[in-house]
Amino acid sequence: MTIAITAASGRLGNEVFRVLQSEDINEQLIAVVRNPDKFSMDGIEVRAGDYNSIEQMQAALTGVDVVLMISAPVVAGVDRVKLHRNVVAAAKQAGVRKIVFTSVIGNGAEAGTMFAEAQEVNRIAETDVMNSGLEWIMGRSGLYLDLDLMHIKRSAAESGVYQNNAGDGRCGYISIAELSVGFAKLLLSDECNGQVINLISPPATQAELVDLAAEVFDLNVRYETMTVEENIARFMQDEKISARGEGVARMLTGCFQCIEVGAYDVEPHFLLATGREPISLKEQMESIRNA
Repeated sequence: MTIAITAASGRLGNEVFRVLQSEDINEQLIAVVRNPDKFSMDGIEVRAGDYNSIEQMQAALTGVDVVLMISAPVVAGVDRVKLHRNVVAAAKQAGVRKIVFTSVIGNGAEAGTMFAEAQEVNRIAETDVMNSGLEWIMGRSGLYLDLDLMHIKRSAAESGVYQNNAGDGRCGYISIAELSVGFAKLLLSDECNGQVINLISPPATQAELVDLAAEVFDLNVRYETMTVEENIARFMQDEKISARGEGVARMLTGCFQCIEVGAYDVEPHFLLATGREPISLKEQMESIRNA
């Protein structure tokens, strides 16, 4: 079997390849990237493939059996619906058998949040893949534990208080390393074909997350709630986020709105996907710390 990962130059693609290479498999592995110069891993073929070009993506996916279609990032002015549809069309034309899509968790309560528009794009892509005639799995990711830990540690160093607008809501988190185990198993097995799979750890509150981070990283930090407007302003103070525009800051604030209203408090399916329970959030944090 030949397995490809699109948009593979990001951290998730790299981590999934590392998991696949650690397995006792004979599958051929292909990285499809917009700029081949930005990807290099031993034992992995690299092909040029831009989501903007159906023709280029078709060529890149020729001979591929299973593809992990990594969702396009949110960028101001970019039509993510079209980009995802280009990949689906290219996969069909190239003769791909199965698509695993990296979507986002949510039970529908996110409809009234500032994340609703971005989530609608994810759901449209899911529908397009489901209606493609190909075999499929929707791998809905939890929020990346790694990213929120960065913000918690920064807050500990700056003020000792980590704030957002999530309140007491519960959210399914998962580290990129543990998430990659889930996606690797979904690529290698057909047992979850035709299913929507939540790749998360058991949901936790922000206060629980911060308390665990304080223990694992030896931080003096606590959690406090802030308003939606305050959180947008906080994100706009981040150079990387502000460079992407206020719309991205509002979308990220919308993620915490989703937590507050319970949209990310969903049933974990990690055991179904991998055959084991996820390691605990504390153990995931320890792995991040040790790495």
